Amino acid sequence: MSTELAGTASVSERWRALFQDQTSVRIIRFAVGVTLAVALAYGVNRPLSFLLPVLTSFILSLPIPMPSLVAGLRNMLFTLIAFGLGLVFALFFLQFPVVYMVMLGTILFHLYYYLNRGGSLWFTLMSMIAILLLSMLGNSHEGLAIDVSLNFIGLSWMAMIMIWVSYLLIPDPVFTPFPKNPGFQPGYSQPAAEAALKSTIVILPLAGLCMTFSMTDLILVMIFSALFILKPELGEGKAAGMKSLISTLLGGVYAWLFYWLIVAVPEYHFYLALTFFTTLYFGRQIFSDKPLAKYYGSALIALLILVNGSMGGDADFHEKLAMRIILITLAVIYVVVALRLLDKFWPAKPLNNCATEQL
Repeated sequence: MSTELAGTASVSERWRALFQDQTSVRIIRFAVGVTLAVALAYGVNRPLSFLLPVLTSFILSLPIPMPSLVAGLRNMLFTLIAFGLGLVFALFFLQFPVVYMVMLGTILFHLYYYLNRGGSLWFTLMSMIAILLLSMLGNSHEGLAIDVSLNFIGLSWMAMIMIWVSYLLIPDPVFTPFPKNPGFQPGYSQPAAEAALKSTIVILPLAGLCMTFSMTDLILVMIFSALFILKPELGEGKAAGMKSLISTLLGGVYAWLFYWLIVAVPEYHFYLALTFFTTLYFGRQIFSDKPLAKYYGSALIALLILVNGSMGGDADFHEKLAMRIILITLAVIYVVVALRLLDKFWPAKPLNNCATEQL
């Protein structure tokens, strides 16, 4: 009897210790939050519902405390503004190609400039995705652009709610402040303006080409390129592209195994259980000190997208994976070549300015 009591006490102590460790809490919260998002997404089965676990996993993979109500509502507002801006481009400017290209170049410059001065990464990402994606969709059907924007806004708001629920269910054992942010730099910044101009010059020709000829097959190349060029240094652009490529390959390996397991057992409850144990494993990698840890957050997003895209009756998993790898590779090649050409012809700084900076 005493042995059983000692064993029970030991298990209880281990369980309590597990929830007193910050890293363990983040891992469990990540698995629980993403699994709940998957359960809701595929339970209601709405258009673009796979975005709910994708957005949830993106936030929960960050080593940050629970977002405040103000921060969450601000991100919701940013998403609404971003897709409202995207709809303006898709429904109004798209009808006038010359005006559209002028406005696209202007807004891309200001978004990159805003980010380089310390602006919100979330707002920048949402705005670029909204403007480029909805413009491509508006080329073929205006109603499709409206439906996608409404679904994206609704799912991003639901993702914020799922994140709050995850933190409430599994709170941090101790209070940890948000990482210090350099803050937004008001006023004019020449380095930020120069970086924004470089990014705009690189991405605008590709966006114009895709819009002019309605090249919907290259929409991911366009969006990936716009994201890889957030910092217009050759090394950073190439590094961002290689990280995305490695994450896709890594996520593709796990997605292949995940896909064939759900093919073998096509049950909703098994799908949720498999998601939980998969995200538990990914969470251990994400919140570890291993060299590959930086790839696992994006790898899970790749897994969720690949598995979702392969659920249709006529879907081909291997074709989806190969096409995604090809598109990312094309985006990396485009960014690297464009930056090399741009750096070659970019005006050099006057020597007297360089000497002044050194002083």
